[in-house]
Amino acid sequence: MRRYRLEIDNVRAHIRSLRVLAVLLLGLALALVIGLMRAPEHLTVHIPPDLRSGASLARDEVGDANVYAFAYYIFQQLNHWPNDGARDYGSAIFSLAAYLTPEYRASLISDVELKGKQGELAHRARRVQQRAGRSYEEARVDIMDDESWVVWLDLQLFESVQGMTVKETLIRYPIRVVRYAVDPESNPWGLALDGFHEPGPFRIDHVETADATTRGKGGD
Repeated sequence: MRRYRLEIDNVRAHIRSLRVLAVLLLGLALALVIGLMRAPEHLTVHIPPDLRSGASLARDEVGDANVYAFAYYIFQQLNHWPNDGARDYGSAIFSLAAYLTPEYRASLISDVELKGKQGELAHRARRVQQRAGRSYEEARVDIMDDESWVVWLDLQLFESVQGMTVKETLIRYPIRVVRYAVDPESNPWGLALDGFHEPGPFRIDHVETADATTRGKGGD
């Protein structure tokens, strides 16, 4: 009789152990579910363009090449007025609003209003593009801190009025780029243009070097 009682006690102890294990597994499962629910639906990872030597990146790390590519793409679209600057300039600002800081967007809107009053936009077409030999290199991106950069773009500017060329010049644009993870749905880059860095845009038609550290004054 004693032997049977010991067997029953062992079974009961084993059942208790299984119950404890079941509770632990249930708690672990709940923790995993909560973790999945709190995890972001979309992750942004900035992949460098040259992966021949491999890359090790944190989720929120932004490489210089990616900052440069972002600045060039958005700024080029901002300055693409295919037919009439009086209409195209404002439309570009509106369509790219998610990629511009509120301060820069406000200054661009003021620029549209000023140029419009002075008659500088009507029937004016504009485009900018990189000149060969002046594309990305490390010296073209200055890291200000973990949240901001200055990108030095050397772009050929073309402007025409009713089909007649009125401007064709090479300009260096020092553009501020900042982290701007406000609306991932509209801006998956998590970056935004924040205006011009000092000394502002300047002509470099007669500058022999593409060195991004060169400073000067001029206009666009």
